Amino acid sequence: MGEFSIWHWLIVLVIVAMVFGTKKLKNIGTDLGQAVKGFKDGMRDADLAANPPEQTAEAPRQRLVHERDGGASRDPQDTSVNAPH
Repeated sequence: MGEFSIWHWLIVLVIVAMVFGTKKLKNIGTDLGQAVKGFKDGMRDADLAANPPEQTAEAPRQRLVHERDGGASRDPQDTSVNAPH
């Protein structure tokens, strides 16, 4: 009684398809997929809110470099070496 063969599952699938119809089952599958996608997006947004990206941590370092250089305007991404004359 506890074991179901593939034939049992196929019969159940056919009965469910006849009761609900294939269009209704397709809509349920689509709705379920959209719900899972929405859940994943919500989890990612919550994770980003809890752990902001490291790019925001770069701003204080840029300000310190700017203050250390006497307020000279310099691109923080510039890797060229400018020796004093």
